[in-house]
Amino acid sequence: MYGVVTRNAEEVEWPDFDAGFYEVKDVTGRAAAPLSNAVNMVSCFGDNAAADENPDLVPVSESGEPATRDRTYFDWAYICPTNEKYREGLLEIIGDCAAENDDVRLDDVGFPREGYCRCERCEREYRESEFDDWFDWRASVITEFVAEAADRIPGKTYLTLYPDPYPEHLYKRAGLDVDTLGEYVDEFVVPLYDIHYGTTYWLETIAKGFQSRLNWTPDGAAPPSGEGDGSGTPFSVELYAVNVDVDDLIHATEVAEAYTNDVFFGYDASNAAAAVRRKRADAREGVTHGDE
Repeated sequence: MYGVVTRNAEEVEWPDFDAGFYEVKDVTGRAAAPLSNAVNMVSCFGDNAAADENPDLVPVSESGEPATRDRTYFDWAYICPTNEKYREGLLEIIGDCAAENDDVRLDDVGFPREGYCRCERCEREYRESEFDDWFDWRASVITEFVAEAADRIPGKTYLTLYPDPYPEHLYKRAGLDVDTLGEYVDEFVVPLYDIHYGTTYWLETIAKGFQSRLNWTPDGAAPPSGEGDGSGTPFSVELYAVNVDVDDLIHATEVAEAYTNDVFFGYDASNAAAAVRRKRADAREGVTHGDE
């Protein structure tokens, strides 16, 4: 299946794509009305506007450094996942999305990095929790949120993952326990973005890593040699389509398809549609791309 990820409502109806993902709330804080003919997407804990308006919402490190976009490693500002009022607002948005279309995609779910959050609320909730390990407590916070969100989604729940399949990295970085989350998530989405895709060995390596980590293959068989101990939840790959050469985008798609059934294209529907059309035409004609 080929899908497009877009902020333009009309593009979700293009016949070149089998699915359209529409950003209802993105990391800038921009909001749009959900669509009935798209998988509506919600940036959960990435929100520049909310962080600018109320700095108290922003997670802080042990030394008090806020997780904002003017700091190294952060492309946007984060919101602390334990802020109950903000979470309630997110769940309301997710419910509004699900009322328009049964399927919803959750983006930017998790804590910002390993050292976050050490705000007074997080420290208090951790002390009062049943957990002795801070990372275990963080994971419980995120899992609880995803479970509450999925309960409001009658159809398919998608969840975007940071593209790092190495064992324990997602858990310690963001509080994402992919094995437990597989009970609530129907499909993970892994963005593997490049502005060129001139080489794709890294794309193959990461996609293969997620195949092993999640213990899932496109044909439903377990990965070879008993690799992985994951939940068996399917995953898809999302490619960047803006100003990427069509031949390179086609090649990246072919690499991704070796490991997943679904490939999505981000933020340039015209370029993505050209790649999909040519790939389908070449398949009918028996033509392949790549080194001779």
